[in-house]
Amino acid sequence: MKNETIKWGIIGLGRIAHKFATDLATIENAQLVAVASRSQENANDFATKFNVKKAYNSYADLAKDDGVDAVYIATPHSFHKEHAILCLQNKKAVLCEKPLAMNLQEVEEMITVAKENNVLLMEALWTYFLPNYQYVLEIVKTAKYGKLKSLDADFGFYNEYDTDRRLFKKEVGGGSLLDIGIYPIFAALSTLGQPNSIEADATFFENGADATCSMIFNYDDAKATLKSTLLEETKTEAIFTFEKAVVRINTMFHQPATVSIFQDENEEIKDFNTKTIGYNFETEHFNNLLRENKKESNIMTFNFSKNLIKTLDKVRSVIGLEY
Repeated sequence: MKNETIKWGIIGLGRIAHKFATDLATIENAQLVAVASRSQENANDFATKFNVKKAYNSYADLAKDDGVDAVYIATPHSFHKEHAILCLQNKKAVLCEKPLAMNLQEVEEMITVAKENNVLLMEALWTYFLPNYQYVLEIVKTAKYGKLKSLDADFGFYNEYDTDRRLFKKEVGGGSLLDIGIYPIFAALSTLGQPNSIEADATFFENGADATCSMIFNYDDAKATLKSTLLEETKTEAIFTFEKAVVRINTMFHQPATVSIFQDENEEIKDFNTKTIGYNFETEHFNNLLRENKKESNIMTFNFSKNLIKTLDKVRSVIGLEY
């Protein structure tokens, strides 16, 4: 597949799928050829908007389509395992939205099926691939400003409580932790690694979904203070305090953003001038893996995905959240 156009399908046609499709259109040698929704009307509308030839009302039909090379799964969290395995068993490479699944057991099952079918599987945690985030990771890796001593990361916005919306439906993994808390947790794991211990506290909606989650990750020589909330707007920043400088990924740190470096009372701002929404970076990485016949990402590895879901499972255990 060195120079061939990679033909994409999308399963689940909500808000994120629209963003993914918008950025896919900016990528060379990649084409959206099929989409699937539970509703034929929704599939037709999406296909019309993005000029897609095939619109299915069956996920299985898309998975069996010989004209599809890779599938982006954007259904609710609780369906990720089922839909990923459906595609993997039909020999389709799978880019599955975060969290990869609901718990470690489901993630391990998905990885096993991918290996059994010798097919590429990757968790779509787009932040990992953004230029601003890769820039900060390089600072951590090279110890440019000394050791990383602490991380403060938050993600919060307000939405009116509505159990008809996926965001608040506990049975599909709704609530703050899996939807947005995953981003501050990701920031900690990707820079400081697995914590020695986790402290966590949460508040809950009437239906048992978590409204807020505050966490402290303890390390030998560092600490991460993390928060997710659906009750208020927060700065949604990631602040990395090193021995010799403070590096801040500015507001909406999980998406394309500027980076501020504070040193000796001076602020230097790095602007990466990203022209897209930001989903193209993970997609281009995935396309290259597929062209090189790789079955696992060297960035979003299976081991990282397992550690991420293990950590989410641990936080859920501490706060008493069960699905």
